Amino acid sequence: MMHPYLAEFIGTAILIAFGNGVVANVLLNKSKGQNGGWIVITFGWAMAVFAAVFAVSKYSGAHLNPAVSICLAMTGKFSWNDLPFYVLAQVAGAFTGSVLVWLSYRNHFEITEDTGAKLAIFSTGPAIRHPLNNLISETIATTIFLFLVLLIISPTNSLGALDALPVALVVLAIGLSLGGTTGYAINPARDLGPRIAHAVLPIGVKGSSDWRYAWVPITGPVLGAALASLLYMAIGLK
Repeated sequence: MMHPYLAEFIGTAILIAFGNGVVANVLLNKSKGQNGGWIVITFGWAMAVFAAVFAVSKYSGAHLNPAVSICLAMTGKFSWNDLPFYVLAQVAGAFTGSVLVWLSYRNHFEITEDTGAKLAIFSTGPAIRHPLNNLISETIATTIFLFLVLLIISPTNSLGALDALPVALVVLAIGLSLGGTTGYAINPARDLGPRIAHAVLPIGVKGSSDWRYAWVPITGPVLGAALASLLYMAIGLK
């Protein structure tokens, strides 16, 4: 059996390699998928979630997201003692997945001059920069996401490993409906690990890693985790 911490690392690396990979495919110059648009990105991210969750769910529960781990801990479904190690594995996996995307698309990064597009392949950013509204958007999206995850993993409503499919469809729905404001991080590791990768990788002319915004996709999902867990317990579903 794979150790749960290793499974979280591998699963998150798969998630980011596929998820950020589809963004690179759409945004980078001379890619076969250039200008594929938002539908391609949201569908690609949903498939990334499906593949990653399906691959490691039997080993670690496939949290792949600190907000998921926090939410499950708050509802008594996960040990607080494991939380720091899950988070470290998730951030490290997200960093590694981004490095794989960079290696795969290295030539395309070199011929792409748009520094904003390069950053968007690694981390999220707001369509309209307004920190409070951006925080609210991330919090709402994460609250809905995690509340539905809690319902999906209920013992009376389980498909076993195929729980990966409804979770992926929830991510697709969020991307299509609520993702246009901030790029729907809904996952602190998904943003932080790749943002670190953007800061340290030799991408050429890449511009700022926009650390002034980085607190939003971390704080919003954490708040969403707390709200989802409180809602779940308040209506007597614990």
